[in-house]
Amino acid sequence: MLVSTIGSIVRSFVDGVIAINEDLGILWYDIKEELPINVTIGESIIHLIDYNTNHLINNDTFLLDINDKQFSVNVKVFSEEPTYIFLCLKEINKESTSVEERLYCLEKIIESLDEGVMMSNFEGEITLYNDAQEKMEGLSSQDILGKHLWSVYNYNPQYSEHRHTFKTGKPIYSRYRAHSTVNGIPKYVNYSTYPIQKDGKTISVYSLSTNESKLKDRLHQTIELKRQANIKGEEKAHSKNGTIFTFNDIKGKSLVLLDLIKEAQNVSIHNADTLIVGETGTGKELFAQSMHNHSPRADKPFVAINCAAIPENLLESTLFGTVKGAYTGATDQIGLFEYAQDGTLFLDEINSMPVTLQTKLMRVLQERLVRKVGSNDVAPVKCTVISACNEDPEKLIAENKMRLDLFYRIAHTSLYIPPLRERKEDVHFFINYFLKSFQAKFTKRVPDLSNILQKSLLQYSWPGNIRELEHLIENLIIRVPENADVIEVDHLPSYIRGKILMAHKNNSADQSNEMQRPLKKIFKSSEKQLIETTLMQSDWNVSQAAKKLGITRQSLQYHIKKHDLEKPTV
Repeated sequence: MLVSTIGSIVRSFVDGVIAINEDLGILWYDIKEELPINVTIGESIIHLIDYNTNHLINNDTFLLDINDKQFSVNVKVFSEEPTYIFLCLKEINKESTSVEERLYCLEKIIESLDEGVMMSNFEGEITLYNDAQEKMEGLSSQDILGKHLWSVYNYNPQYSEHRHTFKTGKPIYSRYRAHSTVNGIPKYVNYSTYPIQKDGKTISVYSLSTNESKLKDRLHQTIELKRQANIKGEEKAHSKNGTIFTFNDIKGKSLVLLDLIKEAQNVSIHNADTLIVGETGTGKELFAQSMHNHSPRADKPFVAINCAAIPENLLESTLFGTVKGAYTGATDQIGLFEYAQDGTLFLDEINSMPVTLQTKLMRVLQERLVRKVGSNDVAPVKCTVISACNEDPEKLIAENKMRLDLFYRIAHTSLYIPPLRERKEDVHFFINYFLKSFQAKFTKRVPDLSNILQKSLLQYSWPGNIRELEHLIENLIIRVPENADVIEVDHLPSYIRGKILMAHKNNSADQSNEMQRPLKKIFKSSEKQLIETTLMQSDWNVSQAAKKLGITRQSLQYHIKKHDLEKPTV
């Protein structure tokens, strides 16, 4: 009675129960009718189970095959007087076992890959992050699994590539970008993002990343050796490809500029479409030409166009080309996309491009095919596209001046050139650099700047950036008399004298106000604390915090990476 009672309780959790005594004789059983197991009370269990009997006297679990069926057998021993042994049988579904085994194998394969794998769900939560991805990005899966992508990588969810792929169901190919930093050093990876679809619905998104650091280093060394070997004929070689600048021509000594040059050199090795963001006069084309000459495409054409300088009705035909008869006066002409061949096409001030034309440009970059105006034939696009804009892309998108999907196409990776007002050490450098340069140009010896003038120039905001400073120093050299003892404020051109004096006056009156250009007036230890405090007060809204600090959003992002700041998790 006790045996059957206990067996019935156990039976409710499994497919069958067999009760045996210490001599392995069958005392009682209760098995589902559909299971092919023939049991006879009084027989020894060893007639049914050809297995090591040690399993039957110790609490154990083992597998059992009976008539092409597989069972999991869990042994339960009740050590009372007398001792009862219960064999709890659970049928194993081979199909489900196969799925579990396949899943286990796939997980092991993913962990053994050299390529990084990261997967997210509909909510943007990271659901898979393998060992290779950890090594590439310097992050730990334990710290980020289950968290939203944008909280881990600190960006606006609106610009999430995984979200974009979820919504469109279209993959994003060959991006080269640093999403994480370790000790202030950006970790660049080359990756593509793909949707996983079931029954026509996207259920997940994953990215495959490759670490090309070794290849990048070899390419970098090869290109650098080639450049050094041909340095004497550099100017002549550059004139052939349509450029005049290399990275050697980018001057300055600020840390942010030197880091930017390294980043641009790394990016240039890859054939990745790049967006350069910077105010007017910061040197966007200087960077674009330097990247071309540092790339494997250095011996190919560099073709530049200012999208703001060409009327809307001519810009399309200039970029894409025309066929005779497409419109009145149209002739057979190739566009700049074809003219650039395997080289680089530089689209300056792309934010001035009409939205209607942005749609056509986006399709060309997506399909890598260009169709001349008035033609049905297409030609492949082989060139790398470097674009530049003088406004914050996020602001442009919010104001519907730039399409979000175009941003994804032109900014496989992006570079931000900080304005001169955020690089005071470079202001001082360029004052001396241009003074020497123009003295040599005009063969004119001039005295030093007065202390007041030098302070005024350092405190001025330079809205025209390096170009404006160069123009000003040239004017000073021309205007100052050769018999002057020192260059004074009165020698400044009248058009700018008032603005510079006003900046000096305001700065002198507000020296006690730490929030006016705070990042350049405090020690580095205080700088980090100020940034972190402002971010906390703004609930880590980068745009709001940048506004409070009096700097641009991109500059704040640079300082966040520089100080290795992270948004605290809730």
